Amino acid sequence: MDFKKLNGIVPAIIQDAKSQKVLMLGFMTPEALELTKEEGRVTFFSRTKNRLWTKGEESGNFLHVEEILEDCDHDTLLIRATPAGPVCHTGSDTCFNEQNTDTSFINQLQELIHARKEEMPEGSYTTSLFSKGINKIAQKVGEEAVELVIEAKDNNDDLFLNEAADLVYHLLVLLSARGKDIRDVSSLLEQRHK
Repeated sequence: MDFKKLNGIVPAIIQDAKSQKVLMLGFMTPEALELTKEEGRVTFFSRTKNRLWTKGEESGNFLHVEEILEDCDHDTLLIRATPAGPVCHTGSDTCFNEQNTDTSFINQLQELIHARKEEMPEGSYTTSLFSKGINKIAQKVGEEAVELVIEAKDNNDDLFLNEAADLVYHLLVLLSARGKDIRDVSSLLEQRHK
């Protein structure tokens, strides 16, 4: 990082790792960046207090680091983090007074499926799929794909969309069973598009 351009500090944009919302902007010195990497929680340099401060040190609303990226000029950081509560001192989700929610239901569903895999609650259809193992999950994805192809040839939109939904759901379960995520697929598609 080039800390010399701004007299020893660089801006650090904080983005929610899941929702992709920009949460806040802070500044870092080399020491703040090093502490952030060591502890896995975002630490800034307070220009008004002239000291390091870890976001959440008083409120408990820490920013848990997922990824740190440098921009092309090496003078700005993008930190993807998971917030432990509201980010702004006003109590707002973000310092821009925005609600920080993941608006993609597929992402929400993927998170629920991951939780089912971890918790394995009784009576859950998703739990029953994980209990049967990856071969049965993969087989179910194949069955749903065939059913979708069959419905695609007919003119019943309701049946077609229901089979498409079944296929997507079972694909999410298969991804989770393999330790992957729909965001991994989305990233790959984005790379291919470029």
